[in-house]
This record gives sequence, structure tokens and C-alpha cells, in this order.
Amino acid sequence: KNRRCLFTLLGHLDYIRTVQFHEEHPWIVSASDDQTIRVWNWQSRSCIAVLTGHNHYVMCACFHLKEDLVVSASLDQTVRVWDISG
Repeated sequence: KNRRCLFTLLGHLDYIRTVQFHEEHPWIVSASDDQTIRVWNWQSRSCIAVLTGHNHYVMCACFHLKEDLVVSASLDQTVRVWDISG
């Protein structure tokens, strides 16, 4: 079977450390060395949120299973919880 890339999401300015699909919404979260977390709508192929505040590389980010929250961890020695509702 021919496997192919369906689409590409562009926006981060440095290495991307992690990505995760949301279980219910058409969202992807990504964490990057550009010190940001991005939330993408994979259906519209657009970035719907850029979460800024970390002062070093963001090593991981994950969606909460039930709430509209993202948790992230950075080399700035912080874990942050982000409200992505609305």
C-alpha cells in the first residue's frame, strides 16, 4: 500500500519535541524548542492557539482527557497548565 503524507503543519521556529492528537476534538498539540506550545486544528490545517510563557525548550505537552487543558514541561524547570477553552 502506498503510504503518503496527508498534510504538513508549519509554524514552529525550532525543533518540535512532541505531538499528540486530542481524543475528541480535531486538535493536535505540539511542543517546541522555540519555547511555545501550539494547538492545531488538523481538519482546517490551521494553528488555533500559540501558548507562550516558558523560558526554555518545551520538552512535552499533553491534552487533559476530559477538560480543555494542556499540561507542558520545559527545561525552564516548570510544569504549566494551560486553559485552552474558548
